[in-house]
Amino acid sequence: MPKLKTHSGTAKRFKKTKSGKVKRARAGRRHILSTKTKSQKRKLRTAAYVEETHAVHMQQLLPYG
Repeated sequence: MPKLKTHSGTAKRFKKTKSGKVKRARAGRRHILSTKTKSQKRKLRTAAYVEETHAVHMQQLLPYG
């Protein structure tokens, strides 16, 4: 079986956890931050996980984690 290539764009944006879930950053934290409240920006700092519906596709993009 040949080696699989990791998608480099995906590798920069996502990380696999020990349990196999895919961790991601939240969107909405790049610009126009002056209109967002402090609590909104604080919640955007926390990590999120990729939905289970996309998990199969993420396995193909990140075969080795």
